[in-house]
Amino acid sequence: MIWLKILHLAAIAVWSAGLICLPGLYVQRAHVPSRDSKHRLQAMVRFLYVAVLSPAAFVAIGSGTALIFVRQSFEPWFSLKLVLVGALATIHILTGLVVTRLFESGNIYPVWRFVAVTAATLAVVTAILVVVLMKPELPDLYPQAMAEPGALARLVADLNPFRR
Repeated sequence: MIWLKILHLAAIAVWSAGLICLPGLYVQRAHVPSRDSKHRLQAMVRFLYVAVLSPAAFVAIGSGTALIFVRQSFEPWFSLKLVLVGALATIHILTGLVVTRLFESGNIYPVWRFVAVTAATLAVVTAILVVVLMKPELPDLYPQAMAEPGALARLVADLNPFRR
């Protein structure tokens, strides 16, 4: 299990660091002096996203999923962590959209967007770290019936207006 955790932490570190640094590369698009320089920057950004960040995200999520079953972490704080990881995955997807569109003719990445995206990514990564390290005592928002075998079928049956 220790190797799985090390793999998970390393993948998260690479994934998070890449998502934090990519907007800085986007801003450089406006200051590229020549067409060749633009193509080099585009190649570097795409390589970073496709060959480094995306595999790191895949490994981080895959090893994290494996850790769920190994550690059996089914506590409310863990649900919050998964929501935050979903936010990080959303940032990853939006980053991919920027990568595909930024280097089209005439597009630039404004500084205000660089600040906003970097701040949002840092906030999500920091929130994940805080939740994981503190493991806060959160109320369980699910109904108690959700912890009982067969409860979902019973709850859905109660909602059926055509039931006899």
